[in-house]
Amino acid sequence: MLSLDFLDDVRRMNKRQLYYQVLNFGMIVSSALMIWKGLMVITGSESPIVVVLSGSMEPAFHRGDLLFLTNRVEDPIRVGEIVVFRIEGREIPIVHRVLKIHEKQNGHIKFLTKGDNNAVDDRGLYKQGQHWLEKKDVVGRARGFVPYIGIVTILMNDYPKFKYGVLFLLGLFVLVHRE
Repeated sequence: MLSLDFLDDVRRMNKRQLYYQVLNFGMIVSSALMIWKGLMVITGSESPIVVVLSGSMEPAFHRGDLLFLTNRVEDPIRVGEIVVFRIEGREIPIVHRVLKIHEKQNGHIKFLTKGDNNAVDDRGLYKQGQHWLEKKDVVGRARGFVPYIGIVTILMNDYPKFKYGVLFLLGLFVLVHRE
């Protein structure tokens, strides 16, 4: 039978201890947000870490791989580089490789992407009438990765009850843990 000793621990806490635990939890959350914002500034990317959500980039990246991104303005986009980009009207960014670059005489660059595991380029994914991506569409460029560590994120998105269970357990741990 499941033991609910933690409820006794919460009941025995005085108000000061409970406030301390809530404050501690708030500090953890705010620290995480500050680290995230700091990474955004350092990398120049609105999302310095992303999870690969599909198998379109296999064998280079697999579903669940965690990518580290940079997006410095001064770095030119090159053929063969792996970019993460957003398409107007779609919420989730896409991780694909630059296939072709089209540079105009005024220096304006447009490029075409394709998933390594896809048979055709990404023109079918772009918004209607769009045949090339521009630098403004890029969220970042892959600079490193950790294999399969992002599978937890995929599980949380695919199974919302799992996400709420994990969040509940983490919150409970912070409240009950006294050290």
